[in-house]
Amino acid sequence: MQPAQDRRTFLRLGGMAALTLGAGLPTSTTAAPAEWNALGRGLDGKLIRPGDASYDAARRLFNPAFDATRPAGVAYCASPSDVVECVNFARKMKVPLAVRSGGHSYGGWSTGSGLVVDVSRMNTVRQASGRATVGAGAKLVDVYDKLAARGVSIPAGTCPTVGVSGLTLGGGIGVVSRKYGLTCDVMESVQMVTADGRLLTCDADHNPDLYWASRGGGGGNLGVAVSFGFRTHPTRDVTVFFLHWPWAKAAKAVRAWQAWAPAAPDEMWSTLHLSSEGGMDVQIGGLYLGGRAGCERLLDRLTSGIGPVSRTFVKQTSYSHAMMIMGGCSTLSVSQCHQPGSLPGQTRDGRLSRDNFKGKSHMAYRPLSEAGARALVAQIARPGSHTVLLDALGGAVGRVRPEATAFPHRAALYSVQYYAHHVGAAAWTRNAHAAMRPHFGDHAYVNYVDPELSGWRTAYYGANADRLARIKAAYDPGRLFRLPQGF
Repeated sequence: MQPAQDRRTFLRLGGMAALTLGAGLPTSTTAAPAEWNALGRGLDGKLIRPGDASYDAARRLFNPAFDATRPAGVAYCASPSDVVECVNFARKMKVPLAVRSGGHSYGGWSTGSGLVVDVSRMNTVRQASGRATVGAGAKLVDVYDKLAARGVSIPAGTCPTVGVSGLTLGGGIGVVSRKYGLTCDVMESVQMVTADGRLLTCDADHNPDLYWASRGGGGGNLGVAVSFGFRTHPTRDVTVFFLHWPWAKAAKAVRAWQAWAPAAPDEMWSTLHLSSEGGMDVQIGGLYLGGRAGCERLLDRLTSGIGPVSRTFVKQTSYSHAMMIMGGCSTLSVSQCHQPGSLPGQTRDGRLSRDNFKGKSHMAYRPLSEAGARALVAQIARPGSHTVLLDALGGAVGRVRPEATAFPHRAALYSVQYYAHHVGAAAWTRNAHAAMRPHFGDHAYVNYVDPELSGWRTAYYGANADRLARIKAAYDPGRLFRLPQGF
């Protein structure tokens, strides 16, 4: 059995897929053509404008739902100085500013009517002495591949084409987070261009408040990240698994999984998918940092509480190939595991397609009751093409204090993503989210940003919201970086 299609179908965007950097709200645009031309000449990278041959490709995000947006310019920045130039231009000319790393923003906030600052060309990945330096535009598949060549990695998600910047700035839930923490937990420094055009190094000793805010405060709020320093961990062979049950076992699987997954050894990460895509299905997949025998012993504890599986895939493999499996690229090369094209971040032999979807989220701080599990299963059983994805937390994630970083959800047992395609997707996600609110409460993950979410400050940031607002006021008092859900 090949697991790739299952994972790619259910996590086309990535279950921990991440929010990329955000876009500004529309304001008056005063820049004349001559000023745009001057901006283009001043960049080491390339400015693409309406009418240019590559404009239609350059303006698109991962989600075709936002294809109607037509920015006045897309700047593929080749260096931090290019980003400084763009930020100063936007501030001086009062041009709306959007910042893009991977283009996966659930709200479409990595585009806008003005200038899109795309950092995809800034994608260098270097590693030495237990530390990786990663350009903000690096795609996750390339980060995994280049670090694996040095026998190391960082904890991160599954979606191969997500940009490392948005993933990190919003927290970074991933497939080894229970062992090594969130992506933002291993971020030791970030270089950022702020609204006044300064390039700042932020770490525990330099601009520590901005460093704190960049560890889970969400992309697009405070500036343009151009480079990150990460603490790495050594890699080894791991075991991946995908178990399926008939739909009649769905509620039982929810109750058994949520009791097992957050309390499993740190080496075990898992995700539960309840899906109506291609037929009703219950799948529990995941990754174990160890051999097959140890993995199967832990899985036996889970399956004993659910019943016999209908399909099973358990395979020990290299760390790098495991990341390809979890990203839906098990039969592809690293080059093929990109979107096709000739623009930065794309490859000419890329095989990955865009995806039109709607999504919402919860963070589960307590287990679902039996009634709650039945309610969740009932939502999946409604007509349409949709999935609910539950990703285990606990472990190292929960051993960090909620106020230690801007990411507040340290006590959450798992994240919940409502993800739908095609006709009726918006209505289904809205109704499913509302139906489960009495069971999960009002906690949400900023990397699954939800433009319809009321009370978003508390939902995303909890008690950390007030400190984030103060830092925003200090570094961007004129609110150059304007998100619909931004401080």
